[in-house]
Amino acid sequence: MAVATAVAARVRAEPLDPDAPAAREWLKDELSNARYRAGEPNAFDRAMQAVRDWFLGLLDGAGAVSAEVVALLVVIGVIVLVVIGVLVFGVPRLRRRRRPEPASFEDDRRDAPVIRRAAAAAAAGGDWPLAIEERFRALVRDLVVRELVQVHPGSTARALADAAGAPFPELSEPLARAATEFDAVRYLGRSGDAAAYARIAALDDELQTTRPAPVGAPAGDLTDRRLATGAGR
Repeated sequence: MAVATAVAARVRAEPLDPDAPAAREWLKDELSNARYRAGEPNAFDRAMQAVRDWFLGLLDGAGAVSAEVVALLVVIGVIVLVVIGVLVFGVPRLRRRRRPEPASFEDDRRDAPVIRRAAAAAAAGGDWPLAIEERFRALVRDLVVRELVQVHPGSTARALADAAGAPFPELSEPLARAATEFDAVRYLGRSGDAAAYARIAALDDELQTTRPAPVGAPAGDLTDRRLATGAGR
């Protein structure tokens, strides 16, 4: 109906009596309009129609075919549909749930080895306040990555040291002292010294090579919980 109306409008716009070839050209021009092509089947539609016709053709003679053969044909049909879907839409990507990044002390997201190198550089330059701060941050970062302590908004050095004392009850006192020395240079303007840095560095090294105690276990000898360097924690 729309084609006839369009052709009639064109005839009125050009008040000529077209011959048969001209009329055919007018009709072809009109049918080439994009609004008519939008309703045509796409490649996927044609592929699905071909599969459907093929499958129905197989089933037309299924009366003389065993049930096992019919079942096989059904499976083949499903496989063909899956292949067509993959070709048209691509392979589906599985969403991988990313492990959330653990919260960091003072919003410092550097890895512990990176922070340790920064502490060593500061110590080599005699900048003891920075060296103490960095080594304590490395200590905390390592415990956070090992999931032995959790950082919350507003977590203080002393609170984190107390939390670390649960898996390492034998080291509760050195942890508390390290937090105090961190606060002294970080917030009280103290100068720190090589001895304070050495204590925190030694504590950090000891924590790295010690397995945490079972929950609720009393303080005891650390010897049985020593880890080889690089071993799993």
